[in-house]
Amino acid sequence: MRILVTGAAGFLGSHLTDRLLAEGHTVVGVDNLCTGDLENLAHLSAEPRFQFEERDICRPFDLGPVDYVFNLASPASPPEYLRLGIETLRVGSIGVENALEIASRYDAGFLHASTSECYGDPLQHPQTEEYWGNVNPVGPRSVYDESKRYAEALVMAYHRSRGVNTHLVRIFNTYGPRLHPSDGRVISNLMMQALRGEPLTIYGDGNQTRSFCYVDDLVEGILRLSRSSEHLPVNIGNPHEFTILECAQAILQVTGSKSELRFAPLPQDDPTRRRPDITKARALLGWEPQISLAQGLERSLEFFKSKVAVTA
Repeated sequence: MRILVTGAAGFLGSHLTDRLLAEGHTVVGVDNLCTGDLENLAHLSAEPRFQFEERDICRPFDLGPVDYVFNLASPASPPEYLRLGIETLRVGSIGVENALEIASRYDAGFLHASTSECYGDPLQHPQTEEYWGNVNPVGPRSVYDESKRYAEALVMAYHRSRGVNTHLVRIFNTYGPRLHPSDGRVISNLMMQALRGEPLTIYGDGNQTRSFCYVDDLVEGILRLSRSSEHLPVNIGNPHEFTILECAQAILQVTGSKSELRFAPLPQDDPTRRRPDITKARALLGWEPQISLAQGLERSLEFFKSKVAVTA
């Protein structure tokens, strides 16, 4: 197939591109590089089945017929979507509509990368796809949360009104090589601090929870969903829940660091609990994560070490 991947130079987009090429497909990658990094695609420079276009999907575009569209274009790390608030809202609305227009024009399948942030600071735990969420629509994080919630409504409208074969994946915390070392998420923050011998910053009391999915597991779930007949949202994430303190201890162990812990105030609207209910993914896709947190951290270690060397 000829497949369009928006956000192809990002962490998830580049891993998905690798997997699609490994399966024999041709991939057209699009990214405006506001948060993506061409270094993530450098290893594909001589790959004849990969084409990269630097462009903003908020402007209408057409790169020719495609069989499938994976829409991953959006700032995703808190520092970046707070810095690029308007851009985040635009790509989650105008950009998603432009990508859906391509799928509609060429009768292509379409998968949109949504997020667990649709659930906000959840009052239901763990979070099932039927939960409508507890989101602050005017808080600092709303530019990301609401852009993703609107995009889900837009995707479903194209499915119901235009008959587009759409899929919605709600992605939970994911990590692995190519995760930007300063992207503000738990794993990257703590890994970089541990490797530099700096104190590990723990926001709040560290008892808030996250569920960490290794990137290879996530890509497998995304691909299975894209080939399914399910059109409503599906959670893809690791259901094993860790406190931030437990995550910090796991990182200290894998890095061998002697760093101490430093506590800081919890950011506004930061979710206190996050764990996916993946009953639906297990039943419909036969999917569940295979890689434990300890294994995933081991697989990520050399990447983060290389970034410490670069920034030292």
